[in-house]
Amino acid sequence: MKKLLIPIIILAVLAFGIYSWAVGFNNTAVTYEANAKTEWSNVESAYQRRNDLIGNLVKTVQGAADFEKGTLESVIKARAEATKTTINAGDLTPENMAKFQQAQSGL
Repeated sequence: MKKLLIPIIILAVLAFGIYSWAVGFNNTAVTYEANAKTEWSNVESAYQRRNDLIGNLVKTVQGAADFEKGTLESVIKARAEATKTTINAGDLTPENMAKFQQAQSGL
């Protein structure tokens, strides 16, 4: 009877060890899967945040472009006004000089 009991106990301990390892492996796999899902949701949140910020960036760039366009148009208009006034050597009167000086200071 003793000879039969020892192999049964060894098999029971071995089976319990294999069962414990399998349960631990399953728990670890479930934990890894939960961590992976959590991290992936963090990635998706970051992508969504970046996507939401693109609209703000576009508005900022568009505002800067409008400002630059307005500045360029003002400079072109001022240059056109300044170059429109010419002075001839024969018409060097104080009024013409003042008019020319006014056009140049507007530039």
